[in-house]
Amino acid sequence: MTLQQALERIQPVSKDRLDAVQARIDRQAKPPGSLGRLEEFACRYVAIRQREQIRKKAIFTFAGDHGVTAEGVSAFPREVTPQMVLNFLRGGASINALASFAGAELNVVDMGVDYDFANHPGLLHHKVAPGTANFAQGPAMTRAQAVTCLETGIALAESAAARGFDLLGTGDMGIGNTTPSAAIAAVFTGLSPAAVTHRGTGIDDATLAHKIAVIEAGIKINAPDATDPIDVLAKVGGFEIGGIAGLILGCAACGLPVVVDGFISTAGALIASELHPQVRDYIFAAHRSVEIGHSHMLQRIGQEPMLDLQMRLGEGTGAALAMLLIEAALQGYRDIATFDAAGVSEGDAQ
Repeated sequence: MTLQQALERIQPVSKDRLDAVQARIDRQAKPPGSLGRLEEFACRYVAIRQREQIRKKAIFTFAGDHGVTAEGVSAFPREVTPQMVLNFLRGGASINALASFAGAELNVVDMGVDYDFANHPGLLHHKVAPGTANFAQGPAMTRAQAVTCLETGIALAESAAARGFDLLGTGDMGIGNTTPSAAIAAVFTGLSPAAVTHRGTGIDDATLAHKIAVIEAGIKINAPDATDPIDVLAKVGGFEIGGIAGLILGCAACGLPVVVDGFISTAGALIASELHPQVRDYIFAAHRSVEIGHSHMLQRIGQEPMLDLQMRLGEGTGAALAMLLIEAALQGYRDIATFDAAGVSEGDAQ
């Protein structure tokens, strides 16, 4: 489906369904609310998907290179992006270990890596271009390329829904991609780049100051329009960020819950939720990154992270862990007896 068709299909999650699921949880043999946010996860998942079990789940790790790396904003060279993608395909990365543990299929999506990959069963070829342009000197991409990124992600979500997947997760790979993510955060939150920009792969103080200056310059040169999310993506974004945004939009259009990973994935979620406010109904925020801008981004989209483990890797690693919590919550939803069925007396509400 096109971007416009996806936006037209997105509906808020039914309040009646949410209330009905919560009523069942409240009848279970335990003090009301005693399982804390696990109850929230179960309630939201069942209301969104209208199922009590997850048949299949998948993580989509979107990869792309960034022209802004020419400004020296990362501790790692650009060549690491394809090297890490090849490591994903060999099964040797952190996301491989955690996705396997979570029982999630891993799909690596080449949205714009500056490398020609051979065919591989775990790799999806959707290269828009071999890396974005340097947004410190002009737009990162054209508006048409931004729409292509969004519609690629939408198509992947639509295909996953048709193949019986009930839960998707997002991930990223792209050297330098905390720089466009921080720029997106600054544009939508109205905060200064200094308030939302952090160390990424571990840069020193001098490089951090330079990175902030690069973002400030890029925003000034490009003047992205905060009321036009596609313009923001095109001016200061990344191909993989656009793919993530599209996947999230597609999940909302198809009635699929989506677990959003960390800082870069949340930049995609920001784009998606600014395009349609109801998108946030379908998002599970996996974790709080140590990147200082992440909390501001989560606040903007109205999400409380499921985990806070001091992680900052990306790839979809936080999403894989959060999927396990959703499954635990659903296990409780299915298996915990009601007070009546268990022959347990209910307490008096005080």
